[in-house]
Amino acid sequence: MSSFGPETADASDVPDFAAVVAALDRLAPWLVRTPVVRSTSFDALCGRRVYLKCENLQHGGAFKYRGALNAVLQRPAAAVGLPVATHSSGNHAAALALAAQARGLACHVVIPEDATASKLAAVVAAGARIRRCPPGLAAREAALADWLAAEPAHLVHPFDDARVIAGQGTAALELLCEVPELAVLAVPVGGGGLLGGTALAARGASPGCRVVGVEPALADDAARSLRSGRRERLEGSPPTLADGLRSSIGWRNFVLLQRCVDEVLTVEETAIVAAMRLVLQHYRLLIEPSSAVAVAALLDGRLGRPGERVGIVISGGNVDLQQCRYLAAPV
Repeated sequence: MSSFGPETADASDVPDFAAVVAALDRLAPWLVRTPVVRSTSFDALCGRRVYLKCENLQHGGAFKYRGALNAVLQRPAAAVGLPVATHSSGNHAAALALAAQARGLACHVVIPEDATASKLAAVVAAGARIRRCPPGLAAREAALADWLAAEPAHLVHPFDDARVIAGQGTAALELLCEVPELAVLAVPVGGGGLLGGTALAARGASPGCRVVGVEPALADDAARSLRSGRRERLEGSPPTLADGLRSSIGWRNFVLLQRCVDEVLTVEETAIVAAMRLVLQHYRLLIEPSSAVAVAALLDGRLGRPGERVGIVISGGNVDLQQCRYLAAPV
């Protein structure tokens, strides 16, 4: 079940544009149709026409609900009645727990010890059974493998699952249906499920739209993978504020990276914080650091050209308020 897994695999297990379209039809009754927002002051600041798809307003506060629910709704017959299980730093865990709850299923989740307190609380509130593990993707995978060996459950991988990738692509498909003239569409990239699904949506719905992934410089495996032509991995748990982007890119998403993605950019930690601040100032939206990476690349002028229409999927809004100096609860 390792997300780093084999270097090659059956290409038929990589989703296509039709899978994203089918996922949107399947999920539409269950989703929040999140808004696309504009800010004239922000446009003036960066010299582009910017469209933010607000997945921070999705169920569970992140885009992850789309992929998790798509997987739950497509469980194989052999998995009917079994709990669903995953490992996650937070957002996918909460999303899968909510999706399981909606279908009357139990949910088992392995969460690393460095997960933010707010994300852990959201998973608990959604009713999942939790086991903790040391930080890092390898530790998460090993802990989940041990749990699955002891208690059978249906695995819904956080990013390297064709059903999850197709579900994540529905956010971009909604955006492209609403704003079809985008020149660039950018998303954060960690394990790559959102990037893979977004690339499929763009290539199918708007082939001329450039697709860009953005990640922290401290967790730059996707950028290295695109340059080298082979999957590069992260070692341990990188010390980036963008806690949702600490995973190595999955093999299905690496295939889609090579086929469909134009570029992967990296940003520094200070730029991530600045992007969060400016989104709050101009849009009145508090977004999590993982969401802010694409905005950071826009602000430094590397995303899009002057005057172009640029779309960004704001992937989540699950901010640990204890890390926000003026919003932290008194102790």
